[in-house]
Amino acid sequence: MIKIENDRYLRALLRQPVDRTPVWLMRQAGRYLPEYRQLRAEAGDFMTLCQTPELACEVTLQPLRRYDLDAAILFSDILTIPDAMGLGLTFGSGEGPKFAKTIQHQRDVDALPLPDPEGELRYVMDAVRTIKKALAQKIPLIGFSGSPWTLATYMVEGGSSKQFARIKQMMYREPQLLHGLLSKLATSVTQYLNAQIAAGADALMIFDTWGGVLPHQEYQHFSLQYMTQIVQGLNRQHEGRTIPVTLFTKGGGQWLEAIAASGCDAIGLDWTTDMTAARQRVGDKVALQGNMDPAVLYGDDALVSLKVQEILSQYGHGSGHVFNLGHGITPDIEPERVKTFVDAVHHFSVPYHQS
Repeated sequence: MIKIENDRYLRALLRQPVDRTPVWLMRQAGRYLPEYRQLRAEAGDFMTLCQTPELACEVTLQPLRRYDLDAAILFSDILTIPDAMGLGLTFGSGEGPKFAKTIQHQRDVDALPLPDPEGELRYVMDAVRTIKKALAQKIPLIGFSGSPWTLATYMVEGGSSKQFARIKQMMYREPQLLHGLLSKLATSVTQYLNAQIAAGADALMIFDTWGGVLPHQEYQHFSLQYMTQIVQGLNRQHEGRTIPVTLFTKGGGQWLEAIAASGCDAIGLDWTTDMTAARQRVGDKVALQGNMDPAVLYGDDALVSLKVQEILSQYGHGSGHVFNLGHGITPDIEPERVKTFVDAVHHFSVPYHQS
């Protein structure tokens, strides 16, 4: 087993002692960085960036050159699986994702293939391999996927949605049809994430971006059940190392106990959840990731530093906390503010890890 030079992030996920709280950001490689905007303009479109391993690697490395981050995350998109299933993913200029085909009937579900991670999705695995080599064991690489429920929302709605009318109609009128789709997606996500582990991913995240739009019982049946199935199917011991898994349901703060029972190693918290209460509820079972409001980064350096200190204080002493935002960084943030944020986490967290 080759040791990762800075394994602070992995150790915190496993609630092992660390010297300071690790930090990374959701969407840390993205539009707020001028070098990203330049590379995307040169590439021509977003999917070319994702599907060209050398470009995906370059984008992944960009924030690491600016900031002292404790992990890199694969640059890709959560919708790679439905795209590989043949639904025809496009990104219009200034628009969200759109699918040419949608899932409405049983025949649509039956026709969906299970994409081969080293076939139709080989570009993702090649990106993982390329990035892993470029990181040279300095920091861990995070692989990821969207959750079955979140992927299904795009596949049924045909793109982004505010009402989720089509998928909720399916959920209440034809629940077995939706369960069939979610089951197929859970199988595909499991294969996809296991292939990322084999390609070199050191940790995994499952993004359940839209789980929070579900009522209490439906969240358990239509989202968490399938994420749990995935967690149980992952190869979490690889080359002598544990591969930690983090589940992140945006708007899921009321379900922490149920999420912890999935068998995951960590739970991502959005900014609406109180860190102190979350640790009291599930801190003996899982690590916690989060959870500063991304909008704090619109403030000045003093405010960013203050908010970092507040969240560190809320979590308190000991390991088991990975600092992050409560959701992805927004495109109009000043890059200099991110440096203030990252450095503040490292600086102010040291006393919380001293005995």
